[in-house]
Amino acid sequence: MAGSKGPLAGVRIVDLTTMVSGPVATMLLGDQGADVIKIEAPGVGDLVRELGPKRGGISASFATSNRNKRSVVIDLKRAEGREALGKIVAGADVFVQNFRPGAVERMGVGEDAMRLHRPDLIYVSISGFGEHGPYAHQRVYDPVIQALSGLAHIQRDRESGRPMMIRTIIPDKVTALTAAQSITAALFARAQTGEGQHLRLAMLDAVIAFLWPEAMAGHTWNDGDQPGSRIDLAPDLIYQTADGYVTAATISDAEWEGMVEAMDRPEWTADERFQTAAGRVVHAPARIELVGKEMAQRPTAAWLERLDRAGVPCAPVLSTEEAIVQEQAIANELVLDLEHPSGGPLRQARPAARFDRTPAGIHRFAPLLGEHTDEVLREAGVPEAELALLRASAAIV
Repeated sequence: MAGSKGPLAGVRIVDLTTMVSGPVATMLLGDQGADVIKIEAPGVGDLVRELGPKRGGISASFATSNRNKRSVVIDLKRAEGREALGKIVAGADVFVQNFRPGAVERMGVGEDAMRLHRPDLIYVSISGFGEHGPYAHQRVYDPVIQALSGLAHIQRDRESGRPMMIRTIIPDKVTALTAAQSITAALFARAQTGEGQHLRLAMLDAVIAFLWPEAMAGHTWNDGDQPGSRIDLAPDLIYQTADGYVTAATISDAEWEGMVEAMDRPEWTADERFQTAAGRVVHAPARIELVGKEMAQRPTAAWLERLDRAGVPCAPVLSTEEAIVQEQAIANELVLDLEHPSGGPLRQARPAARFDRTPAGIHRFAPLLGEHTDEVLREAGVPEAELALLRASAAIV
């Protein structure tokens, strides 16, 4: 595959992360042209390699989360392994790790140790809860953050009040997006000042900050007078039609008038409950019940045509299988069909952001474990004789 000319071309990232939040962050940077060197432990490497069905030794999740990277296997428990890592770091711009607080220092690869090799290094620590506090010592997975952040409470069942999880790993991916943006900001700052820095990011912090602008907006004015719960003011906007499901949203007066027109129910215009945007929010359950009764009378296609003509934002509710072959996804050239050298036919979503001068793209498939160990160490200046000694001692694989 062709080399990258993306906006981060020339940036080298040493990636000691595993699972999802860190690997997806560095994958996004790799999509944008960074040279991402994934450091893995001997044996299994990143556990995601083993999660789910595999093709050609690569699992589907690993193929997506670790594309545009090179894999180097180093035993960091050995002094010579840490020395080899140091030589790679000397030519790097960013170092990313997501071990629990204190672990990298015990391993001998903490900030101070790595900065000896590259003084202006951007050192990134991703954790579940931060470096202090009652949860800082705990292992973390996505559901734990959904529980602690209030996200599961927001999703609670309206009838029973039982908290519910979102069925996709929102905290991991929100943390990844936040980390990728923060790393590029740190690179920009270094370009201005010449100084590196330590960037610390907790999953809990990323998710609460993500929820705040809307789901936690009721906590903004701290005067004791809190508005209604988000879950009470925003029922699910899913309507059952005669043959499927649609969504349709009406926030502005013009959109509500369009809904009234599409439904052929002019009497709703005179209903005092629905005459203002605020009123339509407060009385959302009654409004949605009325709309829902009308929706059941016609098939999906008929409603989409009427709602679109009336200027109401609307869409069919698609399965994941339908979503990736819909006409809009095809028009956007969103899904790429590729051929993995060991796994065979491979589909990926292209990088979402399009750069017209420095395009992002998929220029490397997710690597096999240790596929690039010798290549990267040669680039770091390790001579062949030393490589042979490192292999003989099992410090590298």
